[in-house]
Amino acid sequence: MSKTFVEKILGNSSGKDATSGTIVEVEPDLCMSHDNAGLVIKKFREIGSPDVWNPEKVVIILDHRAPAESIKTANEHRNIRDFVTQQGIKNFYGIGEGICHQIVIEKLFILPGQIAIGTDSHTTSYGAIAAFSTGVGATEMAAVWATGKIWFKVPESYKVVIRGNIPQGVYAKDIILSIIGNIGSGGAIYKSIEFYGETVEKMTISDRFVLSNQSMEMGAKSAVIAFDRMTANYISEKGVFAFEPIFADNDAVYEKIFEYDVSHMEPQVAFPHSVDNVKPVSEAKSIKPNQVFIGSCTNGRMDDLEIAAKILDGKKIAKHVRLIIGPASKEIYLKAIKTGLIEIFLSSGAVIINPGCGPCLGAHQGIIADGEIAGSTTNRNFKGRMGSTEGEVYLVSPATAAATAITGKITDPREFL
Repeated sequence: MSKTFVEKILGNSSGKDATSGTIVEVEPDLCMSHDNAGLVIKKFREIGSPDVWNPEKVVIILDHRAPAESIKTANEHRNIRDFVTQQGIKNFYGIGEGICHQIVIEKLFILPGQIAIGTDSHTTSYGAIAAFSTGVGATEMAAVWATGKIWFKVPESYKVVIRGNIPQGVYAKDIILSIIGNIGSGGAIYKSIEFYGETVEKMTISDRFVLSNQSMEMGAKSAVIAFDRMTANYISEKGVFAFEPIFADNDAVYEKIFEYDVSHMEPQVAFPHSVDNVKPVSEAKSIKPNQVFIGSCTNGRMDDLEIAAKILDGKKIAKHVRLIIGPASKEIYLKAIKTGLIEIFLSSGAVIINPGCGPCLGAHQGIIADGEIAGSTTNRNFKGRMGSTEGEVYLVSPATAAATAITGKITDPREFL
């Protein structure tokens, strides 16, 4: 019987004939947690297991509230540090290393054909390199730490085919926002999404990361871009050659198939307060943000910073706008320094923050006040997501964000390209 990607990978790992709806039990290759590891540790101790089943498969990265913004967080971070020392967990990264999902992909803690779980909903990001990855809760992760096992109900699969040459000024963020707008924020609940098409094949790993990362915003259990030469090159450049990619069968049966032609797409904007409230940038030109944020696991990589710097170079941001730049990792931050991007940002009037999640979830490092508006390259725009519940968040690409910071209103980046 022909299989989808998720049926194959969960079937191979469980040793069962996995079809959609089947319950399977697997041992994950990666268990990732961030600051919420504190809660996982609490639940783990309640279970009563003395030791983590396999410390080599556990990765903990402090990123959401790092450096600690409160005494409560500082105490949580201390508890996490004590735990990783006690358990011999070597893959621990404290403040400043970067955002958990970026670090996992940068350091290849997961590989094509492997299974990852993480206590963060955007764990779907690792599908960018052809892995199965999904988010779980703290109690579930604690049980995996204790037993090394987790069960899944095998999801139905959607096939998303993207075709056409991407127009100037349009990026992966615009494409996925448009797709979410079409499918809906609840249109793919507990589905596995497989991305195909000539447009996807030409995308970089960073672009593919955006697709898999944002797929959670339509409810996806997982999202994957098929292993190909682009994936192979990315991994081999990091000196890794031993892995076994898994492919869906050519005649696999999908619950739904969606096809999109991006040839004539214009930049997109997700209006408050839902990621599927998507409109073309031409319908957002009256919106005047008080703050613009360029960063996050969705859009804080070098290609994102490069296009923002290209637009901002030699220009000043609008007087009423606060521009915050957050590289997704220390590695990216260093590259941005060495290539002169940070100087461009600072000269434009931007503020640079350490790699982390702070502004995205409204924890610190730039939250918005009552009645304020943010233009942001992050992944969510729910009420209160970036600060006050009386504020508004508009999701855009890094190019649109940079153009917006200059003019003081949401602006089509093609005016600067």
